[in-house]
Amino acid sequence: MRKTRIAKRASVLFLIDGVGALVSAFFLGVVLVHYQSIIGMPSNVLLLLATIAVFFALYSLSCYYFSPINWRRFMRGIAIANLIYCCLTGCMVLLFADMLTHLGIAYFFIEILIIIALARYELKMTRML
Repeated sequence: MRKTRIAKRASVLFLIDGVGALVSAFFLGVVLVHYQSIIGMPSNVLLLLATIAVFFALYSLSCYYFSPINWRRFMRGIAIANLIYCCLTGCMVLLFADMLTHLGIAYFFIEILIIIALARYELKMTRML
């Protein structure tokens, strides 16, 4: 019984991760590119980050849809990928800090905080049972 409940929670977490990645991809690839002058991050960097987010969304939503038996390994994978994505985003913020506006810095800071919180919870889920 406990395994089933935890597996269901993991499945919902994959869905949350996937939908979150789609939202992030939309903001980065559509909204922020359109308002690039207000954010300050170069469009090509925004599109790179959006592309990565799309791949993460495909991964997580596939895990949600197919519900793999060994879900812990897949969840660990997306959690680690999310943390690497945060490092990449942080590097881009530092690299283009002189071009970023306060709004741009705030957006990326908040995005990084949300993703780190999600990744921490995903890693916590992999240690359950």
